[in-house]
Amino acid sequence: MNPIDRSDSHGLHPRGVDQLLDYLPAGVVVHDAASRVVYANRFAYKLLGPTLDAMRTQTALAGTWPFLRTDGSPMPPADYPVTRVLRSGQAVADCVVGVGTVKLDRWLICNAYPVHDAAGELAEVVVCFSDCTELKLAERSLAVSEERLRLALLGSTDASWDWDLPVNHVHYSDRWWDMLGYDAGQERDSGAWRTMMHPNDGERVDAFIAALRDARDTSYSIEFRLRHRDGHYVPILSRGFIQRDAAGKALRISGTNTDLTETKRAESRIYELAYFDYLTGLPNRRLLIEQLGKILTRAARTGQHGALLFIDLDNFKTLNDTLGHDKGDQLLQQVARRLEARVPRRSDTVARHGGDEFVILLEDLSALPEEAASQAELVAEKLIDAFNEPFQLDGHQHHASPSIGVALFDKDIRDIDELLKRADLAMYQAKAAGRHTIRFFDLHMQTVVNARVELEADLRRSLRSHGFTLHYQRQTDSNGQTVGAEALLRWERPSRQDVSPSVFIPLAEETGLILQLGEWVLEAACRQLVAWGSRQETAHLTVAVNVSARQFRQQAFVDQVLQVIARTGADPRRIKLELTESLLLANVDNTIDTMHALKEKGIGFALDDFGTGYSSLAYLKRLPLDQLKIDQSFVRDVLTDPNDAAIARTILGLGHTLGLDVIAEGVETADQRNFLAMHGCRAFQGYLFGRPVTAEQF
Repeated sequence: MNPIDRSDSHGLHPRGVDQLLDYLPAGVVVHDAASRVVYANRFAYKLLGPTLDAMRTQTALAGTWPFLRTDGSPMPPADYPVTRVLRSGQAVADCVVGVGTVKLDRWLICNAYPVHDAAGELAEVVVCFSDCTELKLAERSLAVSEERLRLALLGSTDASWDWDLPVNHVHYSDRWWDMLGYDAGQERDSGAWRTMMHPNDGERVDAFIAALRDARDTSYSIEFRLRHRDGHYVPILSRGFIQRDAAGKALRISGTNTDLTETKRAESRIYELAYFDYLTGLPNRRLLIEQLGKILTRAARTGQHGALLFIDLDNFKTLNDTLGHDKGDQLLQQVARRLEARVPRRSDTVARHGGDEFVILLEDLSALPEEAASQAELVAEKLIDAFNEPFQLDGHQHHASPSIGVALFDKDIRDIDELLKRADLAMYQAKAAGRHTIRFFDLHMQTVVNARVELEADLRRSLRSHGFTLHYQRQTDSNGQTVGAEALLRWERPSRQDVSPSVFIPLAEETGLILQLGEWVLEAACRQLVAWGSRQETAHLTVAVNVSARQFRQQAFVDQVLQVIARTGADPRRIKLELTESLLLANVDNTIDTMHALKEKGIGFALDDFGTGYSSLAYLKRLPLDQLKIDQSFVRDVLTDPNDAAIARTILGLGHTLGLDVIAEGVETADQRNFLAMHGCRAFQGYLFGRPVTAEQF
């Protein structure tokens, strides 16, 4: 398409000028006074295309020339730049219009100028078009980016800021001020960045800013605190970049501040969960071990002694079993507070080791072992005194007592586990000494511990090699006739040394070996019962088998007993399981259910050592018992101690009232037997009738 011919014009644009205009990088369109196009250069055709042909007629005024506003809406012909010039006679500068046939594809900057003839009348309007499409697209892209950034910052918990160093102008985002407790309408301190740290740390902040300026880094990351409007401090993580000139001088510092309040709270909570006991708030075992390692290191350096106090609450399990675990938790919390109050120095550590065990670490004691022991003993006595007053557990007064083991340490002790074992061993010595007392570790205790370890090893070996035997002690009626026997476990160590049941049975209980041992005893007793059943003179005998609390509380205990009976073919009506009173204290309902399940199969039950525990008549009458067994401690002095005699008579009366048989154990003299028989006892067991012997000797 060729430029519009100007040869018939008014001579305002000679042909040479037209040719010059064709080389301009801008479109030039000339309209006459009727707005018709009378001239357009080549670049105008490039920008406007075929619309120029339509523009040569009045149809342009009817809207066929598709100019658009900056918002993309159609521009009425009355608002076209040429129309505005024709109407006002004034130039129109920098009018931005869009051009497109089907869709908007070009943006132009229009400058329209009036041309007057010699008479001063408006003869022509010259419109210059410059293509600003790229600029407009960049502008739109920038606007979109700014909006995205605005929305991102609006939804972010981070607060942006920017510091123009040459002009010392600092800009903070609204989120930055929100972080400090300022609303939009409130006065804001333009120097608020200087509220970092404490007020007296201003030099530190200035030093940080100076370091940013002088360093060669282009980014930074630092934690500090900003003072909130209400006075408290907000932990902040600030990250950003530093713009520098070619010489490395800082020109601008920009970045974001992140409020670390919730992060710090979470970190603190995680630390508490990891290192502190949830119930008492005291350091837990993990933190105790860390503290102990540090204290041992310091002791090795200073030469000072320290002490580890291991505290265990006496009879805590009984409290839990009788009053409930909620009362037990209350006791532990109150004990923790009393221990903290009695520890003399803030540097000493009070920790909960687990369960009802507490540990106290004392450091910087005397370098002399005797003086250090006296200092530790003084603290331990204060701790004992802390238990003199009863504890209030939801209105219930409870008296508790501690057993305290003390282990001193100095530069020669570096093994944490060894030190804990020593204090633990000393604590058990305190319990063995009658509880509510203090004991110090000594090397003799270590010898005892080593002997116990060897005993346990032998016990395990004997279990594997069946190194146990059963002895049987006669049980007689009032006529002296043998009616049964109690099966009693005997053990000869691999070293050919006999070990008392009072020694190895508690050890088997502690180590859990009692489960295997108890099952073996039951099966061996059942097999012996079958052997006696094959002989007329022994077919009527019953066998009493002791059952430990740990064994009885197994979930599969009933099935285990019935399986043994099925394997051996024993008559369950000839089996009597002896239970202790302590076994009945916990889970009475479960105990009754278990007893009933076995009772239905014909198995009988005796309550062993009756009178030594804490039997309650309220549940005693609910138990499916067959027999009460008077403990030998009452029988021994029944003729010389009025209290023992009264207890024996009471048990006999209680048994008769409840419809239970009563058997007395530990009967050694005829006078004891006669006294008991006179008061209604019909069954006896003891050395008077025979010592425990093997099945063959029986």
